[in-house]
Amino acid sequence: MTKPSIYYFIGIKGTGMAALALILHDMGETVAGSDISKHTFTQGPLEAAGIPIYDFSEANLKDNMIVIAGNAFNDDQIEIQQAKTMGLPFYRYHEYVGKLMANYTSIGVAGTHGKTSTTGLLAHVLKGIDKTAYLIGDGMGKGLKDARFFVFEADEYRRHFLAYHPDYLIMTNIDFDHPDCYKDIDDVVAAFQTEANQVQKALFVWGDDEHLKKITANVPIYSYGLKDTDDFQAVNIKRTTTGSEFDALHHGKNIGHYSVPLFGEHSILNSLAVVGISYLEKIDAAKLAAEFLTYKGAKRRFAEKDIADIKIIDDYAHHPSEINATLDAARQKFPDRQIIAVFQPHTYSRLQALLEGFVQSLSKADIVYLTDIFGSIRENSGNITIQDLTDRLPNGGEVLKVDDMSPLLQYHNAVVVFMGAGDIPKYEVAYEDLLKNEK
Repeated sequence: MTKPSIYYFIGIKGTGMAALALILHDMGETVAGSDISKHTFTQGPLEAAGIPIYDFSEANLKDNMIVIAGNAFNDDQIEIQQAKTMGLPFYRYHEYVGKLMANYTSIGVAGTHGKTSTTGLLAHVLKGIDKTAYLIGDGMGKGLKDARFFVFEADEYRRHFLAYHPDYLIMTNIDFDHPDCYKDIDDVVAAFQTEANQVQKALFVWGDDEHLKKITANVPIYSYGLKDTDDFQAVNIKRTTTGSEFDALHHGKNIGHYSVPLFGEHSILNSLAVVGISYLEKIDAAKLAAEFLTYKGAKRRFAEKDIADIKIIDDYAHHPSEINATLDAARQKFPDRQIIAVFQPHTYSRLQALLEGFVQSLSKADIVYLTDIFGSIRENSGNITIQDLTDRLPNGGEVLKVDDMSPLLQYHNAVVVFMGAGDIPKYEVAYEDLLKNEK
């Protein structure tokens, strides 16, 4: 008897990989995977689903496996080499996602910033209204064979999103990021243009983005934003310490009033994009508004915690534009409290390419602390040091060490915002332990 196939994920703890593994598990497939032994925030849902996670080893590969490899790994990784030697069916993560979405009304979210937040919000509201499968960049995924919608995050890194031909696509913005694989902003725009050409039904773009204004498509393009020139416009905006609300207009006609328990102007724009998609799919505005009210946010996106008299915020922000958005949200929700930023640069190349942008965005906090540069699987050295950022900051820049977070203990009734895409959570945990011991 032939053994049933096992979907084997190389790098299963990656955010997209973890989400895809959960999707296949939900659809009744047998799933396993491998990764580094270090604990990650994506690990809990995998373990709760009973998905085994192994250390990397050629011995893990079996004849009945279908292999899906994370995009962070090159072809010389030991398990990838073994899979190819054995002739196993082999996909890169983005290739399999492209294959999977063909069975649904697919809705992708692309953009240099805001992908995960928008995908999470879109998946939340749609799954409350109709059967929805989703793949979110915070490691969460849900599979349903009979779903109406498949909502997914479309990542531009190394042009991986070009594997996708979605029915709908939201483009939140285009900015220069990933200098390790894009030459300049024109190169990034060209990649987004290629992806726009592959959209099947409609494209949604933020109307204020100068680069998105250049994008063309073979399907209708709808702009969303705060101006009269936008196809979908947010008006009568109110931003309070409990959230944001607005009226949505489509070509001047009011199509609903929406309140979201989210903060920052970017959250209003993300919500408006979701309204636009839902409008085209003829989703009832009252049902949509009700689902918005129950959204709790994506993992590591403005996640809040209270310890002693400190409000701790954990956020994935790792680009100047994202830092701006996170600090804007913090100012909205906590207008009377001191904002302390703790930032970990993710890659050497990004810090070097966008150094002045980091200086400007971090300057919007009252005080800034830094950690050493994380590096990553992609790169572990560069022609820049953390001191290059420290020297330019007008509001601090002391470099914290994970074994001594005591400089933060001098602040009280403050908001401490931990930001970064690396292992910044370990600094946060160290600080939390100090606060608990101070009680």
